[in-house]
Amino acid sequence: MAKLTQDATSIPPEVLAVYEPVIGLEVHVQLKTATKAFCACSARFGDPPNTNTCPVCLGLPGALPVLNRRAVELGIRAALALHLNVQESSRFARKNYFYPDLPKGYQISMYELPLATRGWLVPDSAEKSYVDYNRGGTPLAEIVSEPDLRSPTEAHAYLTALKQVLLYTEVSDCNMEEGSLRCDANVSVRRRGAEQFGTKAEVKNLNSFRYLQHALEFEIERQISVLESGGKIDQETRLWNVTAGRTEPMRSKEFAHDYRYFPEPDLLPVRVSAAWRDEIASTMPELPSAKRKRYVRDLGITPYDAEVLTATRELADYFEAVVNEGGPAKLAANWIQNEFLHLANETGKSLEKYEWPTQAEAAGLLERVQGRILTAASAKKVLLRMFRDGATIDDAVRAEGGTTPLLDRDELERLCVEVIEKNPENAAKYRAGNEGVFKFFVGQAMRASRGQANPQTVNDTLKRLLS
Repeated sequence: MAKLTQDATSIPPEVLAVYEPVIGLEVHVQLKTATKAFCACSARFGDPPNTNTCPVCLGLPGALPVLNRRAVELGIRAALALHLNVQESSRFARKNYFYPDLPKGYQISMYELPLATRGWLVPDSAEKSYVDYNRGGTPLAEIVSEPDLRSPTEAHAYLTALKQVLLYTEVSDCNMEEGSLRCDANVSVRRRGAEQFGTKAEVKNLNSFRYLQHALEFEIERQISVLESGGKIDQETRLWNVTAGRTEPMRSKEFAHDYRYFPEPDLLPVRVSAAWRDEIASTMPELPSAKRKRYVRDLGITPYDAEVLTATRELADYFEAVVNEGGPAKLAANWIQNEFLHLANETGKSLEKYEWPTQAEAAGLLERVQGRILTAASAKKVLLRMFRDGATIDDAVRAEGGTTPLLDRDELERLCVEVIEKNPENAAKYRAGNEGVFKFFVGQAMRASRGQANPQTVNDTLKRLLS
């Protein structure tokens, strides 16, 4: 593991190899609802301070919460996507603790009866910035892993896959800059082969994948260093200091009894019928792992290509639409992940904003490349114009001033047939074994196309028609 600060003790690799990290992640995901968890206030990010508040989210006396049905639906949707067991009956609980921005003095959460196995629905406390309560009451799903991760790399991969599933299912926008996705990491170390876990520390509010990996690397080495020097690990909550590149103590670790949980008296239990669960399940999209397997099995592309093309739901949908429009699957996979993504980055064109060439236009371009009507070099020039100028394929080809072939397969076929029909004597000579006259036909076809046909495609077409 890379050392992150000068303060951290350098641990020899042979000592590191003696210990096994044990990591579990608690991922907090803001649900993609228009309104808050228990009132009708907007959950929109970035509005002026304290404009999205009401007596309920301000915790005023006598104000009663009303559960947001859409938040529960999205919680169920996330649970189904993650193969969790959705409970028929769950119950909210009050979690009592003090924060300056938590006006009620408690959080409405779930405790002993969660919505789904290893999952919780939690309304957020307000943003920690003076007295802006806009964020108070924002619905969150807390997704808690088992302590099954054994390295920072595994933790990074887990969070990456989780974020991908949540985006595919539109449970959350997972915007880490706006706090829609953040992570607490529980980490301990033990000697390899030991059954009992070591004492864990919790690193709070990691809001980037890079910070997660760096914080885990530092914390693992810190704990090993403490144990190797004969010390004892304290169960505590720590924060990641980005500037210093280290974790720092925040407070001693709380336990369940510190929060004085009890059933929320102002909300009824949540009942999820089989019919409601099945209705939500019927709207679920194909998930990334299933999509990757299908691409490899049915479209014949490589696992690597499938991984790249399913990185986002938008990219996967675009690829499939291009193939459905007639684009050759393997060629589409290669061009989209290379040329298309490169040009999108170069021109600043967004797929999510529908700024790429239409799927039909993209398929038409790839068909011409496959049929050798367009050379790869010419097609790249055409594609640049399609991205940069929003041109159709025909307009982009014409803009290349005739240096790029224009003829499609049907036009070229018709042209070659006319050349052969106008020269029956030379056709007879070729069929009798005089291959020298073949160059005559190629020259006539290229002249008739005004140089706008691919020479190799002309050769292939004439040989087929003359055989």
